[in-house]
Amino acid sequence: MSSKSAGERRCTRYKLKNSIRERGTSAPSRAIQEFEEGQMVHIDIDASTQHGHPNPKFQGSTGKVIGQRGRAYILSVRDGRAQKEVISLPQHLKPQKYN
Repeated sequence: MSSKSAGERRCTRYKLKNSIRERGTSAPSRAIQEFEEGQMVHIDIDASTQHGHPNPKFQGSTGKVIGQRGRAYILSVRDGRAQKEVISLPQHLKPQKYN
């Protein structure tokens, strides 16, 4: 009898995989970037850093920074009709660019 894994990275074979050009460690500038409250950010999970990433179901979603907890940021993200709070380190976030 085999038991199915129920870890936090389950069902993410392609979602949490860096592309061939992004392999290796990520740039340090991504880990030290800072955001202000009210700023919109995109959640882009960096697969080379396995700590401090939000739940993979939020990959690709956009949220608003509503606070900070240590080095991590608290985001308000829409999940269907519900507003959820997501905690993430800055290396898993990208600032939203306006045209």
